[in-house]
Amino acid sequence: MAALTNEQSLMRDQAKAWASNQAPVQKFRAMRDSGIEQRFDAQTWTEIIEMGWTGILIAEEYGGSDLDYLTFGVVLEELGRQLTASPLFASALVGATALNIAGNEKQKQTFLPKIVDGSEILTLAIDESNRHAPTEVALTARSTERGFKLSGKKGFVLEGMAATTFIVTTRTSGQPGDTNGITLFLVSADASGLEREFLSTADSRGYANVSFSDVEVSANSVLGTVNEGWDALDAILDRARAGLGAEMLGCAAQSFDMALEYLKTREQFGEVIGSFQALGHRAAALFTGLELARSCAEAALQAIDEEVPNIAQMCSLSKARLSDYLHEMSTQLIQIHGGIGMTDEFDAGFYLKRARALEVRYGNAGFHRDRYASALGI
Repeated sequence: MAALTNEQSLMRDQAKAWASNQAPVQKFRAMRDSGIEQRFDAQTWTEIIEMGWTGILIAEEYGGSDLDYLTFGVVLEELGRQLTASPLFASALVGATALNIAGNEKQKQTFLPKIVDGSEILTLAIDESNRHAPTEVALTARSTERGFKLSGKKGFVLEGMAATTFIVTTRTSGQPGDTNGITLFLVSADASGLEREFLSTADSRGYANVSFSDVEVSANSVLGTVNEGWDALDAILDRARAGLGAEMLGCAAQSFDMALEYLKTREQFGEVIGSFQALGHRAAALFTGLELARSCAEAALQAIDEEVPNIAQMCSLSKARLSDYLHEMSTQLIQIHGGIGMTDEFDAGFYLKRARALEVRYGNAGFHRDRYASALGI
């Protein structure tokens, strides 16, 4: 377990208290039942902004607090425990990271203060198929006298209905699968020719399919360098995966706590089921797995903060380990509860559904094991 600074411990305690009291899973249930397409509660988002979490990764000169990824991670972990729905991850982590890594000064001045105050919601539009394949970019950006025209589709874009600006991966040269020829663009959600389709998903998060039909953007919309966006994109994705690992850790930790509580209170044959040796051994194994997953998640965040050479390996290790463990823990949560665990009146089913969605976002366990092995030359 990472040794947190006093500031990080205070941030964790603040996030834990707020999420438990102001944004518990019951609030997520109410949001789901409301049917709103943006898939988050507006008041919840306002409170998150007011607490300053949207500025954790943003420099003070742009209105942020200029903290680090581990600090952001402890917040995401606590929000993950309660399945709190908001654009915090998509905009304040992924969006801010993209601007910090690839944005020019004008782009930073334009967008970073608005991420902090919540007036802009950014999200990354990357995948074009039903699996994560960041180099398989087919959406084209054709050069014109006035800039570029974008044509193609992006699928399962997180916060796609709420976003005000999309960070779009495009192909300006080469073929799908090439790392050369990828260019990132900042595209307004109001751009002519851009359409989005709401997706109703099992985990009740805000996804959309987004289509681009000759969407015209200026050359000033390029994020980074034309044809040379892969290195920036790869770095952005690693930081997104590390942040996602923290959210997955929170979801897994809460799943474990719920399972443990049920073992302590559910009675069979006149005894609490936690006294049965087989279930006790199962709980012990799950706890060991949880601590290993925590070590991996925190190590990835620390690697980013310390700028170590093997950031990519650490982030893939974290995502693979968390994907495997969250899958197992959410499954065992249902198994321990029995059939009643999948009924809508119990929260356990929410965690299973969220787990399945988080496992595949930005690469499943198999994707990241292959990536980790490739980095080691295996």
